[in-house]
Amino acid sequence: MTSHDESEARPPGGDTSGALERLASREMASPQAGAVATANDDAPSLATREEQDPATADGGRGGHATAEAPAAGSHRRRRPLRMSLILLAAIAVAAAAGVAATGALGGDSGDSGSAAPTAPPATAKVQRTTLTDTQTVDGNLGYGSATTVQAPAAQSGTGSATGSGQQAPDGGSDTASIVTWLPDEGRVIERGDAVYRVNEQKVPLLYGSFPLYRTLQTGTEGADVAMLEKNLRALGYDGFTIDDEYTSDTADAVREWQDDLGREETGTVSPADAVMATGARRVATQETVPGASLSGAVLSWTDTERIISVDLDVAYEDLVEEGTGATVTLPDDSTVQAEVTDIGTPTSTSADDSGAGDGGSSSGGSGDSGGEDPTLPVELTVKDPKSLGRYQAAAVKVTLKADSRKDVLAVPVDALMARQGGGYALEVVTETGTELRPVELGMFADGMVEVSGTGIEEGTVVGVPK
Repeated sequence: MTSHDESEARPPGGDTSGALERLASREMASPQAGAVATANDDAPSLATREEQDPATADGGRGGHATAEAPAAGSHRRRRPLRMSLILLAAIAVAAAAGVAATGALGGDSGDSGSAAPTAPPATAKVQRTTLTDTQTVDGNLGYGSATTVQAPAAQSGTGSATGSGQQAPDGGSDTASIVTWLPDEGRVIERGDAVYRVNEQKVPLLYGSFPLYRTLQTGTEGADVAMLEKNLRALGYDGFTIDDEYTSDTADAVREWQDDLGREETGTVSPADAVMATGARRVATQETVPGASLSGAVLSWTDTERIISVDLDVAYEDLVEEGTGATVTLPDDSTVQAEVTDIGTPTSTSADDSGAGDGGSSSGGSGDSGGEDPTLPVELTVKDPKSLGRYQAAAVKVTLKADSRKDVLAVPVDALMARQGGGYALEVVTETGTELRPVELGMFADGMVEVSGTGIEEGTVVGVPK
């Protein structure tokens, strides 16, 4: 039927003048009409022109084509309309299917829940543990602060002064006291070892809590006498009683000691004859050179055991006391255990810095102006020195224990979810899905947080974002 209409609408002999005239009449439609109006009035305009010019409309066949041409044109225009309706229907079906799949219209909740239950990306269990709050500060591994060994002051009384203003080690009358030997840096000096040599005579180390300050001889009494006698006994000399009295027996032991040192056997001991220290020492630096006169600083030394030094912010003063434990992280990330063995008094560097760079001049203002906050010097001793390996000096991290809570429930901090209106909750995983349960928070430590609340117990599974 369609092909029949099309064949009759086509002019005989291939004449297309009628079709061209109809196309031209469309293009010459009134410019005052819009595009929509033009599309809607197309068929009436065509029919009017065909009635006015039958010869042109029927292509020379008379009025036969006049009756059927409108019908054929109408039929051709309904085909795209029908296709459009089909496409719109297909789009509507697809959209309805998408809405049903997403549940946007609140479809059957039972079907939706069973098809795709919601679950957190990762989970963790509530665990019962001990949380320890810590504070990590900078520290330095080394041998502690160095102290200086000074040449002995000139003494009056027993013995003659040397030409350098110092008494000779043996109390003799040498014209000068010349340093002839010094220990190497890093050397450990123990009781009886030479600290240095003057005029090739050893000046040994003795252990004591205070230096010799006077000449000891028969008849002298005091704590310094007992200190000397304890050292003589430790070095292997005997025949005397350790007490506060310097007797002839003490003098005999001293003479034997002087003979072993290669000195004149006087039986008396002067402040220049020995250097006192609380224990073995490690040489840090040489402060003079062989050949120099014995005066001023001779060398500096430190403890023999490596320690951790910390300039602690006074805000953390309550974290330390003697015996407080700490964990020390070395440069290679290994850790060793240490404990606080000495706490100094708060100090500030403001006074030291005030004259820097200006020749020591001061404006007379407050010493605290522009200075650093006060710090508390703290020393820690490593429990197992061998665990330090070959590190002699290094920057380290010291972790001090601030507080500890035992037997608490805790979860990873990432598991916390902020609640609308304030507070926090946990996304608890149940057999049927998940639910939010409010929790109260306690201590935070090591990425964990103490929690408590209804339905929160050891082993409860909670959601954690990846």
